[in-house]
Amino acid sequence: MNKNKKIILLILALSALTRFAFFGHPNQTVFDEVHFGKFISGYFTGQYFFDIHPPLGKLLISGMGYLTGFQPGFSFANIGETFPDRHYLWLRFLPTLAGALLPLVIFLLAQTLGFSRKASLLAGLLTVFENALLVQSRFILLDSFLLLFGFSALLFYFKYRPPEVQPRELCLTKVKPWSDKGLTLGLKWLILSGLTAGLAASVKWTGLSFLGIILILELASKIKTIIQRRSGDTFSSAVEKKYVHRSLSKSLWQSVFGLILIPLAIYTSIFALHFYLLPKSGPGDAFMSAEFQKTLAGNVHHQNSQASTLSFVGKFTELNKQMYSSNQRITATHPYGSKWHSWPFLSRSVFFWQDTTHPREEKIYLLGNPLIWWAGSIAMILLIVKSIKKVILRKATWRRGTLFASTVETKSSSPEPWDSSNFTENFLLLGFFINLLPFIGIGRVMFLYHYFPSLIFTILTLAYLANKANKKSLFAFLTVISVAGFLYFSPLTYGLPLSPQIQNYLFWFANWR
Repeated sequence: MNKNKKIILLILALSALTRFAFFGHPNQTVFDEVHFGKFISGYFTGQYFFDIHPPLGKLLISGMGYLTGFQPGFSFANIGETFPDRHYLWLRFLPTLAGALLPLVIFLLAQTLGFSRKASLLAGLLTVFENALLVQSRFILLDSFLLLFGFSALLFYFKYRPPEVQPRELCLTKVKPWSDKGLTLGLKWLILSGLTAGLAASVKWTGLSFLGIILILELASKIKTIIQRRSGDTFSSAVEKKYVHRSLSKSLWQSVFGLILIPLAIYTSIFALHFYLLPKSGPGDAFMSAEFQKTLAGNVHHQNSQASTLSFVGKFTELNKQMYSSNQRITATHPYGSKWHSWPFLSRSVFFWQDTTHPREEKIYLLGNPLIWWAGSIAMILLIVKSIKKVILRKATWRRGTLFASTVETKSSSPEPWDSSNFTENFLLLGFFINLLPFIGIGRVMFLYHYFPSLIFTILTLAYLANKANKKSLFAFLTVISVAGFLYFSPLTYGLPLSPQIQNYLFWFANWR
């Protein structure tokens, strides 16, 4: 067994061990399980419900419940209600499994970006031992699906268009990416990328950020190819130039198919299943128009011959408009809500659950591993500063018109037109900001888990800078502090019994309570 396979098995083992440890505890409803549990029950009763999120995450959990004999009837009314049987374990299983697979995807993504094996392992381990990511994956919640699908989409995209294959290297590959065979071989990865990006957007709209990243990268690649086509000086022969010219149109249509049509087809088909499983009148009727309600059996408008009946397209359009409008109308506050600018500093936790009936209290908080969290934020700040310095010092701001591979020309160094390190750094910055900045314009209450995609980009950035430093002591130090921080805060992660006096040592700041 080679080293890579051993590392994969190590990451999977540690991830499964940490995610499934104390699995099922507590046997009571936790935080937003009171909402998603009701929605999942709706798929079993067929009663229409309304949620501001797309249906996929709830459908996946419901499917597991169906396969394992879950029966509706539990109210999911309040946090802390005890489940009547053990079927709730299966409702929590898929989110936990998705959370267990995420560190492996991050490890593989880091490798695809050109990180060393040690740096890629570090990225995977930091994801394993991040407490907040673990907590969010252990319950009937959706974010572990979002993260798994979103980062898988990026991984598959870089399999389709590897960042290390630069234009001057095209002639060195055994199968030319611009040849018919190269385009055909890459198409499967493009389809997988579009498929998983569509799945991410079908869990939560915030998953659209991953598709946005991919579309920006693909647009940059097309611009780069067009510039090559005009200049012609990057091709080793007239035959090579002819192939690249011919393949551009084919590649463009492949991109439209894989990155636009497939995600759109996935998204709409998920809603088709959603409508099929909810044919009856239910608690979500009031959010919809009379025409929509007419399609629901048992609704007062169902037998109304004067009201027109909506087609699937009409229902799909109305529901998505209503999801957007309802998102905008949310004005309620929450004691554990937080602002986007506070997330990189881990200044607020989220209280999930407690049992204080015994002297040794059990509490679960969505609280990140601060040693990983702050180290990642520092790494991102360093990368931002480095990029700003590059811009200031750059003598020629663009080289061959590419967005992601420009280089700095100085008197002491010869320019390299396709610098892969520049690509990686710009990708990390793009991923961080495209996931964070949209929250500036959102007025509704937000929580720490909204930062998770950007958090993982800070983890990748930390591993990237460690890779640049290439010091064994640094890798060891980051690994040790991540494990130490994980163990230190694990009682609040798993809800382990502690005396109030000992718990006080875990809350370093008042806002963490």
